[in-house]
Amino acid sequence: METIDKIKEQISENPILLYMKGSPKLPNCGFSSQASQALMGCGEQFAYVDILLNPDIRAELPHYANWPTFPQLWVEGELIGGCDIIIEMFQRGELQPLIQETAAKYKTPEADTAE
Repeated sequence: METIDKIKEQISENPILLYMKGSPKLPNCGFSSQASQALMGCGEQFAYVDILLNPDIRAELPHYANWPTFPQLWVEGELIGGCDIIIEMFQRGELQPLIQETAAKYKTPEADTAE
């Protein structure tokens, strides 16, 4: 599979996706750490790709996204931005509803037993 196809697949299959250095629990850069902390602060699950383990994605994604730096937050197939934008949105209270509403759309419906 071509790298661009892999990126497109990851973005389409994960409604909330963070491309970062390291993982949310063990970030390998301050910007990735701040971005993942803000996302975790929204209280919803999100997918991530460690670009340090995926050098092909690290090389291709900036061209595909037309965004040169990492981390990159993608929500429902759209690039939201990098660390500064993520932090700014979190501080303004804009990130939380975006993440929570997106997560709610993609949650599997649980069986309702109440009558």
